[in-house]
Amino acid sequence: MNRQGRVETFDPDVGLGLLRSADGETYPFHCTAISDGSRRIEVGRAVAFTVGAGGPGRWEAREVTALELVGQTD
Repeated sequence: MNRQGRVETFDPDVGLGLLRSADGETYPFHCTAISDGSRRIEVGRAVAFTVGAGGPGRWEAREVTALELVGQTD
């Protein structure tokens, strides 16, 4: 099931981060879960993701996809 949320933390040196879903739950993720293969994502970025089994008794974010920023101009 797809969920939406934001990147709460991300440490590019170790490749680990934390997402907060729209319902307030948090899910850890590894940089290899970032769908575009970039292995980097900005803190605060809106994302869509799925959830799957992680370590024992834990859930983790998978298929992390950055969402387009509406109304932003470069």
